[in-house]
Parts: sequence; structure tokens; C-alpha cells
Amino acid sequence: MSPVYLDYNATTPLDPAVRLAMQPYGEGLWGNPSSVHQVGQAARAALDTCRYRLASLWHARPSEVVFTSGGTEANNLAVLGTARFLRAAGRGRHLITSPIEHHAVLHAFQYLARHEGFEVTYLPVDERGRVAVSDVAAALRPDTGLVSVMTANNEVGTVQPVAEIGALCRERKVLFHTDAVQAFGKLPFQGMHQFQADLVSVCAHKFYGPKGAGALYIRSPLQPHPTQMGGGHENERRAGTENLAAIAGLVAAFERFVPEPVFPAERLLNLSQELARAAAALPGVTLRGDPGNRLPNTVAFTVTDTDSIALMAGLDLAGVCASSGSACSAGSIEPSHVLQAMHVPAAEANALVRFSLGRETTEAEIAHTVRVLPEVIQRLRRPATRR
Repeated sequence: MSPVYLDYNATTPLDPAVRLAMQPYGEGLWGNPSSVHQVGQAARAALDTCRYRLASLWHARPSEVVFTSGGTEANNLAVLGTARFLRAAGRGRHLITSPIEHHAVLHAFQYLARHEGFEVTYLPVDERGRVAVSDVAAALRPDTGLVSVMTANNEVGTVQPVAEIGALCRERKVLFHTDAVQAFGKLPFQGMHQFQADLVSVCAHKFYGPKGAGALYIRSPLQPHPTQMGGGHENERRAGTENLAAIAGLVAAFERFVPEPVFPAERLLNLSQELARAAAALPGVTLRGDPGNRLPNTVAFTVTDTDSIALMAGLDLAGVCASSGSACSAGSIEPSHVLQAMHVPAAEANALVRFSLGRETTEAEIAHTVRVLPEVIQRLRRPATRR
């Protein structure tokens, strides 16, 4: 059989209908939207239409939509740009985040602390990877300017109480950002208001759109400092000629696959629970994440007496494409920072397996995975621990 792809949190295939929607913008509407002649202005009109369409889906203003090259840039702009805006305004040198964020967020906070004089507080998470609203409240200070907590964790699938955190921040007049990259297309969506956030990050290739396309919701009148210098694109918030074809793909994917989630929750939850039961029955395997608050498509577990690199290779040889966490950290020999924050011992945190399912996942693929998983783990465990 073809490889069983269980790494949809890393990326999804480009949907054929989305690809078709992108074609006119790479062929007929190829002009630079910043050019003043008729070819450029046709592209500008198309870009404006895309912005209005996405704003309508978000229940937001068109001016609150900033197109980016993906989730990483959206997160960088949200964190770095907002922190620098706050500094210029003479306030908010204290920042708050969680230790389980994607590195696009974590590294931005670390940079601000190391090089720009900001103080960062890292919130604790429980053994299931969840932030407590009470811990956010306890961490807030008079000089706190920005809080950033992701909506759903990419490694273990834990869903955070972001609406409650956002409401708390709004009450305290503190800006709130959420990296919602893993949530779109998997969790119900009514509009950006549901996050109670001032900034929300989006990435198209997580919900069957193109790679290289993302967006940042910026609640008016906030104006983060740009992190890319150049022209006055995106209302002077993000320099660089807009990738119109990719933007059209982002908008088409959002229209098709987010208001009605493309990841069928009930079916994928049943399949992921089947995987979870099979894994949990094996010696030395521990499920990770919050079973009551997790993405329906995600199963994560650790295996004693082996490591992630060996597990990924063994599963790949058995025809199963899985992950050991964030795709952006693939090949890393460091234990998962998410599991370490959840107080998982380093040896186990270095042996993480993540299965993330998609709309194409079948019962036959899950049955194959359940069949080969015990063999793979048994073969790779150190001889003294084999049973």
C-alpha cells in the first residue's frame, strides 16, 4: 500500500479546488499590486477583493487583515512588532508566554529578552500541557504589555482556554496574541472575536491551502512595528510585494475549510482514539496531552528505552509517516521542549511519537498502523528492556 501519512499537523496537501482558485493570479493577474498602471491596478483590485473576503469570514475589518508568508512570520510580527510598539509608547516591558509555544513564538520572546531589554515570564503548564487562567492572572503586572498563548499545541494537541485568557487580558488592558495555526480547520470557528485576542496568527498549509501563505489578524487600532523593512505594503505593516496567487489560495482554503472544519472531528476522534488505545496497551508507552481538551486528530505518546529518531525511521520503514513533534524541529536531538515543560523526564521527552490525522485518513490506514506499531517499538527498544 501507499505510505500511511499521519503528519497532517506538519502540513496538508494542496486541495485541487484551491489550486484551481490560485491559477488566475499566477497567469492573467500577474502584475505588481503596487504599480500604478492598469496591469498593476488589476492585481491591486484582486488583492483588495481577497482582503475583503477574508475579513468577512473573520467578522473583522479589511484593515485588520495583514497577509504574511506563513505562520512563522505572522508570529514574529505579532510578538516582535507589538513589543517594539509598546516600548516606543513607553510601556509594557514585561511580557508573558508559555514554555510550550511553537519556536516561532518562543524564539521571538527569547530574542526580546536577550537583546532588547524585555522581561519575559513563562507560565507553568500542568502534566497535560494546559495553562491555567489563574496562573495568567497571577503573572500579570502593572508593566505587562503582551501575553501570548497558543490556541492548540502542535506536538500534543492540547487546546488552551484562550477565550478566558483573552477576556482576562482585555479586562486588565493587556494585549493578547494567540498562535491559532493548528486550530483553523480542526476546531469550530465563528470569527476572530471567539479568541478574545488582539492578534491571531493564521497559516494556509495547515488547512489544505498553499505553503508560503499566512495572515495576521490585528485588532484596530493596534499598529505593531514592521519586522520587515522596505516598501509600504500592507498599510506599512509588512514590507514586500504581495504573493497574490498564494493569498488567493489562503482565502479560498479559509472559505472552504474553516467555517465548516475540513478535519471531520467525530470520525477523526474515533480513529485517533483507536490509535491511542493501541499505543497505551504497549509496555513502556505513555499517552501525552489532555484527552479532554485536545485536537480531535492528534495522538501523542512517549516510549521508554528508545528515541524519536529511531522511532520515526522505524515507522517510516513500516510505511507510516509520523512525527516526533514540530516539523520545524525535525532532526533535532534535543528532547521536546513541550514535554519538558510538562515535566516529562528527558529520556522520555526524547522519544515522542505524534500521529496527526487528516480528512484522507482511512480505517485501513489506522489498522495498518496499529498492526505495525508493536513490532516497530519492540525492535527498536534497547535489548535489556525488550519483552
